[in-house]
Amino acid sequence: MRFILKLFLFLLFCSALLGAAFYIYTNEQLNASIGLQQPQLFTIKKGQAAGQVLNELQMRGVVKNPLVFKVLFRIRPQLAEFRAGTYELLPNMSRQNVLDLLVSGKEKQFTISLVEGLRWRDWLLQLKNQANLLFDQDTENTIAALESDLPSRSLEGWLLPDTYHYASSTNASVIILMAHKHLLLVLDEAWQNRALDVPYQSSFEGLIMASIIEKETGVAEERPRIAGVFVNRLNKRMRLQTDPTVIYGIGDSFDGDIKRKDLTTPTPYNTYLIKGLPPTAIAMASKLAIQAAFQPMATDELYFVAKGDGSHQFSLSLQEHNQAVRQYQLKKNN
Repeated sequence: MRFILKLFLFLLFCSALLGAAFYIYTNEQLNASIGLQQPQLFTIKKGQAAGQVLNELQMRGVVKNPLVFKVLFRIRPQLAEFRAGTYELLPNMSRQNVLDLLVSGKEKQFTISLVEGLRWRDWLLQLKNQANLLFDQDTENTIAALESDLPSRSLEGWLLPDTYHYASSTNASVIILMAHKHLLLVLDEAWQNRALDVPYQSSFEGLIMASIIEKETGVAEERPRIAGVFVNRLNKRMRLQTDPTVIYGIGDSFDGDIKRKDLTTPTPYNTYLIKGLPPTAIAMASKLAIQAAFQPMATDELYFVAKGDGSHQFSLSLQEHNQAVRQYQLKKNN
């Protein structure tokens, strides 16, 4: 009986010793650095088993002995509750950090900056070529559905320029819908708080004006002043006579140099020939341009000309304007 007791105690001691050794070893394994030279993206597919994830981590050199982790997962199954997604592994991470990250579901966030002043076709190309962003038939269907509900039948001007964040394999339609929603919020607020004398029959007309202001403005502070000039011209039933609308109407055949014949060629966007606003926006307008369109600067000015440094010379009369044109166009040509 004493022998059996001694054997039991010996085995219990050995088990405790092995347990302590395993505990120390696994802690060393968990706290060890993964030793990467640079950040890496690591993707867990939907339905992928923990063992498969461990094997891939071993192939990356992140895990040295997957058997130890498989045993550990038996003891602590919460460590292996990995969530599908794309994660960023950083050189200074420990293996414990990696396991915590894969369980947390905190995926790597990518960004796309959709810049004001560009056309919808430019944004569309950027969305299609964006890394880790999915552009498929569902995206096309979303675009078609949105456009069918818009007065312009086009997304031109209807998305808000900003930097948008997304996880890997996000559908581009998510970005498009988000940018459209943000635009509607900004546009509605601007329409509700518009100045009393703006000559727009709808917020859509104000959005068209905002897109023209965006294209005409090289200095952000000038947006309200340029808006004031255009509003004055509309209120006086003067043609807007703005080159960006003409260029938009020319389309792909524009060679970068606007010519006199372009100003006399009829298109729905040639504001040297048509009265009022063109039929649609001509670019994506920023929040500041939208605000300027609905809250223009109070001014009597009716003209402006580019100085060549991004800013403009503003004039009250045609005589002053012609003088400014000769001054700055002559300077540009020389």
